[in-house]
Amino acid sequence: MNIQEYTINILKELEQNALKINDTQADLFVEQIRQANHIFLQGAGRSGVAIRAFANRLLHLGFSVSVVGEISSPHTQAGDLVIIGSGSGETGSLVSLAQKAVDSGVSVALVTMKADSSIGRLANSILVLPGTVKNDNTRKENVFSQPMGSAFEQLCFITYDAIILKLMNVLNETSDSMFRRHANLE
Repeated sequence: MNIQEYTINILKELEQNALKINDTQADLFVEQIRQANHIFLQGAGRSGVAIRAFANRLLHLGFSVSVVGEISSPHTQAGDLVIIGSGSGETGSLVSLAQKAVDSGVSVALVTMKADSSIGRLANSILVLPGTVKNDNTRKENVFSQPMGSAFEQLCFITYDAIILKLMNVLNETSDSMFRRHANLE
């Protein structure tokens, strides 16, 4: 296969996975975002890259957001939300983060492939995105699938952008109104 064919197969895989997203889960996730006083976001590895991009767009929408671990993150308060992106729902540092949030009375939302996971059991809402966890590399004959967690991470980016579009509609925001919140010191 050439690069074009690989790219087309990746897009087909993501389309098939996107068709399995549960709208009820997504709506609950969106509502938690809307109701949060402050939103803390965290993920590890490539899931962490995707969730940082999501944090950036939430900021552009006018939400009060922080990436966990950044020096400017404030102390949690009642009414805050922690959003965790974890394909497996078992990443040790993220399980600890979720437990600390719960112990502090902060709601937890999880974006994952595994609802029945350590973080899933702590979460107030779970948005399941289909894919293959990074340590499951079994390939089915004649079925295209990307290695490790690639499909999940890519679908995270797309789904986070879909959530932003939904929030833009609900909040009556536009690219112009969002751009006014874009960093001007770059």
